Amino acid sequence: MLCAADRYLDASFVQDSKMSSLDATRAELGLVVLYLNKAEARDKICRAIQYGSKFISNGQPGTAQNVDRSTTLARKVFRLLKWVNDLHALISPPAKGTPLTLVLLGKSKNALLSTFLFLDQFVWAGRSGIIKNKEGTDRVARLSLYCWMASSVCAGLVELGELKRLSKSMRKLARELRDTDKYENEQYLSKMRQSDERLLALVKAAMDVVVAIGLLQLAPKKVTPRVTGAFGLITSLISCYQQLPSRAPAAKVKA
Repeated sequence: MLCAADRYLDASFVQDSKMSSLDATRAELGLVVLYLNKAEARDKICRAIQYGSKFISNGQPGTAQNVDRSTTLARKVFRLLKWVNDLHALISPPAKGTPLTLVLLGKSKNALLSTFLFLDQFVWAGRSGIIKNKEGTDRVARLSLYCWMASSVCAGLVELGELKRLSKSMRKLARELRDTDKYENEQYLSKMRQSDERLLALVKAAMDVVVAIGLLQLAPKKVTPRVTGAFGLITSLISCYQQLPSRAPAAKVKA
């Protein structure tokens, strides 16, 4: 009887383990589905392919360059009417307590990015053959890239300003928590996470400026197609990471 009971308990334990493993797998796949259902995430994956191909081709004809060009054109379809998002952000009121300088920089970034995305629609129409004016399309493409470069500069300055504000508030909070462990304080940990996110966004904005310089060929000897591809690939991977869905915090086990 005891042996039978032991076998029953072992079978139940194995079944529960399989179910918990299946539930975990289902949860992980659910996060993947949630991620891939986002148009922005798919766009950034295509962007990584685009700049990875540019890095491999180094501007030389071949399969990698063909992938670069076809992916560049395909990505423009993802961005149709996307300029409305930044237009909405442009006319939305800023967060309370934001310094005027950061407000102006943020609104400038929104205006420039919205203009870039708006003009990019005409670039897509020209490159796909809808508009039969190659010279006009090339001029609009350069103008749109200048807008994107300027918006990246503004984005970097905004992140610098916000990092300075966060650093100041963290120092103030650390002084208030000097008698306790600040790393156990949820507010302090939240500010640390915000600081890390903004630092990553600053790195991405700075690297995107280099990518824009490469695409505009403003410094062809230093910012070669391979350099442009490498920087673009890194910023694409950062964007893919930023689009990851947030996980629910694990429950704390009480002793």
